[in-house]
Amino acid sequence: MKILVPIDGSSYSQNSLEFLVSRKELLNKDAEIELLVVLDPLPSRAARLVGRDSLVHFYEEESDKILKPARKFLKKFNVQAKESFTVGDPSEKIADEAERLGVDLIIMGSRGRTALAGLFLGSVTNGVLARCKTPILILRGKTAPEADAIRVGIAVDGSKYGLAAVKYLLRNLALFGANSKFYLINVASDYAGTVMPDMAGMALPALSESEVLELQKKEFTEAVDPLRPLFAKAGITPKDVCLVGNPGDEIAAFAKKKDLDIIVMGSHGYGRFKSAVMGSTAMRIAARGKVPILLIR
Repeated sequence: MKILVPIDGSSYSQNSLEFLVSRKELLNKDAEIELLVVLDPLPSRAARLVGRDSLVHFYEEESDKILKPARKFLKKFNVQAKESFTVGDPSEKIADEAERLGVDLIIMGSRGRTALAGLFLGSVTNGVLARCKTPILILRGKTAPEADAIRVGIAVDGSKYGLAAVKYLLRNLALFGANSKFYLINVASDYAGTVMPDMAGMALPALSESEVLELQKKEFTEAVDPLRPLFAKAGITPKDVCLVGNPGDEIAAFAKKKDLDIIVMGSHGYGRFKSAVMGSTAMRIAARGKVPILLIR
């Protein structure tokens, strides 16, 4: 598995490194890791004054200031990684490097912290999401798992995006560790609010409680049953979780209740407009907690 880990010397990129070293089964296999530093370019006037050789030397020194502590941290866990640096816009350069290397995963610490749409992830993370379709693991400050075995939520909705998320997970089981616990999550509609007027114009429930339950069960079955053979082939029996309500809110609440270590999901997101890139459900999960989100696009 090829993994790209952009770092900038902040606590957010340290989160990425801590999560990485927690994946013992993955690291014991053929994991290829590259640390990437993206530096801001010097103003053009200053760059011309110092000359090309001095400029290259300056960038090398600045990148090494960031790479050296990361190198030292990984060495404590006997983890080897390639190192590179580049200069320019972080979002563009990270996306370009991911495409150039053909990586299977980008691990990013996110510094987003405001309530504005899209900014829960930070501008760099959003920019990378907008520019490439490489799976991205977004870390939002939750402490890295102490054990290799973790609690994994897999959010599916019956679409091809959910199917892609499941296939990615099963192809890369080492990322999640041996003996991990998997929750297969689907959020059904809340039909209980459906009403119809009676002869006098009064609002009456359109469906009985048993009819609502039957519809929710049908929704869950249609979303989950096609995935069962894939899990069975991999020798995994996930725990079924049927939630009801707003998908983002309900999944976030479940993740908090069960203290999930990661949520895996496909994104319907598209385009380059803030949260639209990530998808509304993933955006709401990110807004309501710190659980890492592995987004398959």
